[in-house]
Amino acid sequence: MQVMSRKSALWNYLSPDLQGLIADGEVLMDFAEDYRGKVSDYSYLVFPFAKAYEGFLKNLFLDLGLMREDEFYGDEIRIGRILNPNFMENNSSLYKDLCTHKKGGEDVSKKLWKAWRKGRNQVFHYFPHNFRRLSLNEALEIVHELITAMDQSVNKCSLDVGHEITHRKASKAN
Repeated sequence: MQVMSRKSALWNYLSPDLQGLIADGEVLMDFAEDYRGKVSDYSYLVFPFAKAYEGFLKNLFLDLGLMREDEFYGDEIRIGRILNPNFMENNSSLYKDLCTHKKGGEDVSKKLWKAWRKGRNQVFHYFPHNFRRLSLNEALEIVHELITAMDQSVNKCSLDVGHEITHRKASKAN
């Protein structure tokens, strides 16, 4: 099940590693259709897309000048923390910077944060008081929300998808 056109601006923006995660997720979606109703939790379908989403966000922040290259390649960045609107007054919050960026805006920040929370935090963290299993339809809905958030961000931020940027060169070299 293909979730995005291979000719879209988003697909062209993604590095080969991230494209691979999307393609892997699509294979898992086909597998899930074959076993519909035989699996109790389809959270696993979201994982490759959530991982690609995290990589996408790092690339986006780097390309918009909101993240330095050493931060991009470092192990210290926690996307959930720097994208969280509750930390806007924190110096490390990109939510506010993205809201005021000439190519971003508050609608982009809100959409990215909502997709992060729904597609990452609420799926992969265990809460004993709120144990959550995803139905196939819920998992597919979350995947769609992640793809939509990325697609709208690429288009809203008018990113130059045809240029060779640092992280793509590094990815291709590996």
